Amino acid sequence: MSRPGSLVAILALLAAPGVALTQPEEPPAARSQEVQAVASVDLERYAGTWYEQAHLPLFFQRNCVANTTAEYALRDDGRIDVVNQCDTDEGERIESRGIARKVDGSTSKLEVRFAPAFLSFLPAVWGDYWVIDLDPDYRWAVVGTPDRKYLWFLTRDKRVTPEQYEALVGKARAQGYDTSELIRTEQGGG
Repeated sequence: MSRPGSLVAILALLAAPGVALTQPEEPPAARSQEVQAVASVDLERYAGTWYEQAHLPLFFQRNCVANTTAEYALRDDGRIDVVNQCDTDEGERIESRGIARKVDGSTSKLEVRFAPAFLSFLPAVWGDYWVIDLDPDYRWAVVGTPDRKYLWFLTRDKRVTPEQYEALVGKARAQGYDTSELIRTEQGGG
């Protein structure tokens, strides 16, 4: 299900390298199982602002140093507007706008595109965005791709406790993600 252009289309939260964590790599047995998305997501409850707490390294998140957010808004056509923002090391706030769509009617297996609309017919501009774990109260979400190359921890609160963060790491490990290269996202302000 992975596509070569998934990096372009996935969330593209734009966070820059922060503090790398040194977690032990998940045993091969967990990686041999397929990644599982949650059964369903209430997209109305999922809409709104999320704060990134960590991500696996990716090219499009190289220019930012802090305050990465993702804002989701439902559209009348059933798709979701996506606005990702972050602060650069030059003190600028930058953003990336995209759109998400359901895959085969699923509300937990989405595809996201940040390329211009006229390229939307190309499969390579759409990337997987799977909600693989979700708090029943929609306070946190673990988002990844079925090939385990991309992973994000999103929360409704700007900051989480070390225990909350470790719980998110454990959820990703249980799905077979290598968490040894996670990059923490600095979230400043109140």
